Amino acid sequence: MPSPRPPRRPDRIAVRGLTAHAHHGVHSVERERGQTFRVDAVLELDTAAAAAGDDLAETVDYARLARRLHAVLTGEPVDLLETLAQRLADVCLADPRVDAAEITVHKPEADLGVPVDDVTVAIRRERT
Repeated sequence: MPSPRPPRRPDRIAVRGLTAHAHHGVHSVERERGQTFRVDAVLELDTAAAAAGDDLAETVDYARLARRLHAVLTGEPVDLLETLAQRLADVCLADPRVDAAEITVHKPEADLGVPVDDVTVAIRRERT
C-alpha cells in the first residue's frame, strides 16, 4: 500500500513592512501625536491558475492589496492592535481567492516604560 501523500502546503503571497504614521492606541497622547506602525500580511491561496495563464486577474494584485491595507492602517483609529489586525485580516479575506490571512501589526514606538524594540500582535484568520 502506498504511503499517504503529505498535505500540500498552500501558496503564499506576502506584503511585509507596510509602514504608516497613524493614531491608534489607548492613550490620548497616542491619538494626538500618532506614531509609526508596520504591517506584515501573508495570504494563503492557490496561485496555480495565475501561474498557468500568467494572468494577474487570477490572483491577488498585491499593489492593490497594499493600498487597501494602508487605507485601513491610516484610517479610523482604534484602541487595540488586536482590533486593527482583525480589520486588516478582513480586507485580505474580502477576496474570495484568499483561504487564510496572517497579519502582524508592529508598534515599534510603543511606550511601555522600559526599553523595547517592538510590540507586535499577530493573528491568523481562515475563511469559514
